[in-house]
Amino acid sequence: MTSDVSAPPVPAGPDGPPVHAPGCDATYLDVLAHLQEAFLDGVRRADPQARVPWCGRWRVRSLVVHLARIHHWAAAEAARRREVPLGRGPFVLDELYARCAAELRATLAAVDPGAPSSTLLGPGPAAFWHRRQVHETLVHLVDLRRAAALPGPAPVAGAPAPALWADTVDELVTVMQPRQVRLGRTPPLAVRVRVDADDAGRSWTLGGAGLDGAGPDGAGPDVVVSGPAQDLALLLWRRTTLDDARLRVRGDRAALDVLLGSRLVP
Repeated sequence: MTSDVSAPPVPAGPDGPPVHAPGCDATYLDVLAHLQEAFLDGVRRADPQARVPWCGRWRVRSLVVHLARIHHWAAAEAARRREVPLGRGPFVLDELYARCAAELRATLAAVDPGAPSSTLLGPGPAAFWHRRQVHETLVHLVDLRRAAALPGPAPVAGAPAPALWADTVDELVTVMQPRQVRLGRTPPLAVRVRVDADDAGRSWTLGGAGLDGAGPDGAGPDVVVSGPAQDLALLLWRRTTLDDARLRVRGDRAALDVLLGSRLVP
């Protein structure tokens, strides 16, 4: 699975790892702070018992506790320290989330982005968690806003929305899905699927294709799905379906069903 080599590189920090969000001068930590603020606002406005679309039996309470725990865990991973369990609750939701969000930001700000840490890919730079937690929060902010029936798309302050959502797709294609295959949670794809983000000028191919989207036999992808980066990211994260009018499919729809039926993310 590959990313379009014509895509602009992500600016790097002083020691090399990327710390800036794509398409702007804002750092991932700047964007994370904006997203966490929006999420906390949603927590205070949402019914804790409201169902969360696309998340099985989760209600808002489950979603908030989940993201708070993820922030708390990621802070420990980035700093290479033992995680102190948060306990089972019950929790005051806005207090819990505000505390864990602040802990994550403070930890990532204090740890050099190039410092060694534990990542989902094994030992790697702490900067991994800057990007990972931005996209974790961005997707769950969409979940929360839908559950709370808040109007409009999830706000993305501090970075161009198409570029940031394209980065969400890139993370899934280059980090999350390959990890799922490596851990044996999903089989290697037997089809080739190209994903084109029209508003971000980026393309990716899943399924072992070459950089030009062709397989080893020179054949092109079995299917191409295109549309705005946000809709593509939400499709791959199973927050929307191919019934979304903003998405277009060319080629073998069954091949795309194979991709979407696999465990792309944990």
